[in-house]
Amino acid sequence: MLNFLRPALSRALTPVGETLARTGLTPNAITVTGTIGVVAAALVFYPRGDLFWGTVVITVFVLFDMLDGAVARVTGTTSTWGAFLDSCMDRVADAAIFSGLVLWLTGGGHNELLAVLALFCLVAGALVSYVKARAEGLGYTCNVGIAERTERLIVGLIGAGLSGLGVPYALHIGLWLLAAASAVTVVQRFAVVHRQATA
Repeated sequence: MLNFLRPALSRALTPVGETLARTGLTPNAITVTGTIGVVAAALVFYPRGDLFWGTVVITVFVLFDMLDGAVARVTGTTSTWGAFLDSCMDRVADAAIFSGLVLWLTGGGHNELLAVLALFCLVAGALVSYVKARAEGLGYTCNVGIAERTERLIVGLIGAGLSGLGVPYALHIGLWLLAAASAVTVVQRFAVVHRQATA
């Protein structure tokens, strides 16, 4: 849904990519570092209920991870391996974020319903990505959906961060919105692939 922002974001990140490229940091190193940072923050801060600072640290590493593409473009090192690695690491990072929330909610958070909801968001998010990848692997286009990864991260992290600041029901609202949007996106993608497959 936020795809229209990508050209502007790409232009904004190019100067930062040029700076990082001069340090010798490779796009793949950025991808892996960003993922490790997200996983560590999600599994250290979230399970103990430190949702605000966990969200802050996760956001920093998510933003850092966005620079891999900028460095690849600047250095002319874009590759199918890099794209594959980036997609796989995104799934790992997403899984860690929601796993951290599930651990908190089944532990000190004492909210089994929200834990189930967070688990649903994890599975639905993975399915959103898988449906698109599988469709494209079969030669179909699948560029639809109200909740791609960026939207899902924004909603999930805002909900967790505000909850960590003590905003009532912020995590509840965030997870319910995310669950609904993810489910709708899966249905949208199934529908568009079905139309192509049966045309």
